[in-house]
Parts: sequence; structure tokens; C-alpha cells
Amino acid sequence: MNWHAVQAIYMFEMARTRRTLLQSIVSPVISTSLYFVVFGAAIGSRIQQVDSVSYGAFIVPGLIMLSLLTQSIANASFGIYFPRFTGTIYEILSAPLSSFEIVLSYVGAAATKSTILGLIILLTAGLFVPLHIDHPFWMLVFLLLTAVTFSLFGFIVGLWADGFEKLQLVPLLIITPLTFLGGSFYSIHMLPPFWQAVTLFNPVVYLISAFRWSFFGQADVHIGISVVAILSVLGLCLAVIWWMFKTGYRLKS
Repeated sequence: MNWHAVQAIYMFEMARTRRTLLQSIVSPVISTSLYFVVFGAAIGSRIQQVDSVSYGAFIVPGLIMLSLLTQSIANASFGIYFPRFTGTIYEILSAPLSSFEIVLSYVGAAATKSTILGLIILLTAGLFVPLHIDHPFWMLVFLLLTAVTFSLFGFIVGLWADGFEKLQLVPLLIITPLTFLGGSFYSIHMLPPFWQAVTLFNPVVYLISAFRWSFFGQADVHIGISVVAILSVLGLCLAVIWWMFKTGYRLKS
């Protein structure tokens, strides 16, 4: 394991976050705070509680997941796309680095940034609503699992994209709608039976459900099913990345 090279890439990616602090940290926190103000005031005044939890507290896990998913994908996709765009990816590929070490560097940095952002948003949420976390250990586990999984997905997007426009395509047109429709602001049990069944095909439902369980001890989907779903998405992302490096997809051309 070439830890020196892994650390060099990791620290370079983390340094980029420090240079763009306003865009990487401040902007998502402000956007999430606006969600609390708008949804807490407009909807919270009409929906006092959901599953015996105050509406303001109920939406906290969903809002954290919304930021975590989009930022994980954005950080990882840009991190690997920019070397492809500038041509420095060939220097990385010719260096004494295995594909595992390359993925570990970029995905590790993206997941770290997303996890830090998620924790900052969690602290910010405490300024708006009283929070109590029933399972803090599992909350951190699901936070890290989600950050790593969607950083891997973002890495795939970064290799697939052939332009800066496509980097924004997946987060804006796929991930954000799936998150909004995945129970971020409501329980799926509030939907008619037909739409409850349809919603279960949305993988983000299981992420939000598991994360909400760690806060309140209750979930829309059984926690075991959610864990299996999360690990399945993680395994699928690893398989796709392995195939990309094995075939040289968008790496050697």
C-alpha cells in the first residue's frame, strides 16, 4: 500500500475544500437552514407531529441526507473529473498506484468532506429544533456509510461524464428528486397504499428510513432491510468501479 501517494491525493482534495469554503460548507448550511425556516414555519404550523415526533425534528434526518447525498456526489465527481479534464489523470495512472489506492484517495476525501458537512448541519439543526438521538453510534455509522456509498457513486459519475454539464445532471435530475420523494419531509405511511408500494423502489427511502431510526427509534422500513439495501448499493458501486478500471472506461481514452 502506497500510503504516501494516498495521503498526497487525499490532502490535495481536502485543501481544495479549504480554498472553496464558501461554496463547499457555508452555502449548503445556509440552504439547509432555509429549509428549516420555510418548512418548519409553513408546514410545521399545520403538521404538529409525525409518528409522535415534532415535525421540525422529523425533517432533520431527511435534510441531512439531502445535503449528504448531493455533496458526496459533487465532491467525488469533480475530484476525479478535473484530472481527466486537465490531462493529469495519465500521470496518476502511470504512478505506482493501484486502482484501489486511487479510489481510496478520492472517495476518502469526498466522504470526509461530506461527513463533516453532515455533522455541521446536524449542529445547525439543533439551533432550530430540540434534538435527541436515540442511537448516536448507529447515526454515525449510517452517516459514514451513506457518505462513502454516494462518494463512490459520484466517482462513477466523474468517470462517466464527458463535460461539466453532466456532472450536475445526475445530482439535479435524479438524486434530488429521489430524495424529495424518499420521505425527507414526510413518512411514506402517509401515502396511499399504491404509492407506498411504488416508493419502496426508491433506494433513497432506505437511507432516510435507517438514518431517521437512529434519531427516533422508528422507521418507515425495517432497519434490517434498510441496512441490506445500503450495503447492496455500496457493493454495486464497487463492482462498477472495478469494471471501469479493468476495462479502462473513460480512463485510457
